[in-house]
Amino acid sequence: MTQQTQSGQEQVTGEDRLHVVFGTGQVGSALAAHLAGQGIAVRAVSRHRPAALPGVDWRAADAADPEAAADAAKGAAVIYQCLNAPYNQWPERFPPLQRGVLAAAERAGALLVSLENLYGYGPAGGRPMTEDLPLAATGVKGRARAAMTAELLAAANAGRVRIAIGRASDFFGPGVTQGSTLGERVFGNALAGRRADFIGNPGLPHTYSYVPDIAAGLATLGTDPRAAGQVWHLPGPPTGTTRALLDLVAGQVGHPVGVRPVPKLAVRALGLVNPVLRELAETYYQFGEPFVMDTTKYESVFGPTGSPLADAIAATLAWYRTRPSTP
Repeated sequence: MTQQTQSGQEQVTGEDRLHVVFGTGQVGSALAAHLAGQGIAVRAVSRHRPAALPGVDWRAADAADPEAAADAAKGAAVIYQCLNAPYNQWPERFPPLQRGVLAAAERAGALLVSLENLYGYGPAGGRPMTEDLPLAATGVKGRARAAMTAELLAAANAGRVRIAIGRASDFFGPGVTQGSTLGERVFGNALAGRRADFIGNPGLPHTYSYVPDIAAGLATLGTDPRAAGQVWHLPGPPTGTTRALLDLVAGQVGHPVGVRPVPKLAVRALGLVNPVLRELAETYYQFGEPFVMDTTKYESVFGPTGSPLADAIAATLAWYRTRPSTP
């Protein structure tokens, strides 16, 4: 069959190898580009047309509509769920999006690779998080995340769909500005000579995931048959303290990077007028104790593929320096 890319060019695809990415945000776009770079036929699905994705077909659909999602994913061999919802409406709006993608995977008989965060675990008391850690979150968003995971596992156990789940921590990288603790208010502020805004204690170990590593990890889950039926912590730069990360940023921007800490009480107070900060109070524990994601399982099977932290920071700063404008 043939399909049109965003540039209007036709490309030949085999439906038995079509990979469909739901979501064209920071991770979904990186994943679509990574897959296309591997010579895989890729279709991206979102409500709004994304920026140019060379070699990638794009379809408009609201994933919360199962029929629309299934129609957009026709012919898929692998479907990736990289959607998200507004942070202050996350528990209400995210589950229907996943259900639409799940229905599309069932209809197509496709492997479903789902990107998750670490909310479902809840506080781990500073212990490294592994894939067998119970999903014991008690907060609203954590319970929603755990329930979404349970829906995927139930569908897989019932034989309705094959799945692979990839989990990542707080992410950063080129193109990441908002919605991340390592976005505009760290990299943008550092380049502008301002202090970095940071919630919690920057002296504690904290795992950060680099978007190109997340994309590469998800692509592995979608192309290596060993991944199916399991949960995987996706690799990234080695875990260290946030202060050490900021010292690397300082070395690359050529001047010290101060930190403007935002304590928990301030988060709660500011949350009275800022809905996003109000929601962050639930996950403050991630920055008030060591927050370490163990990736041993993935690396023992697929190899150590995470980027060196200094290289990831350099690439992120290079993007910030050359972006056309400040969002």
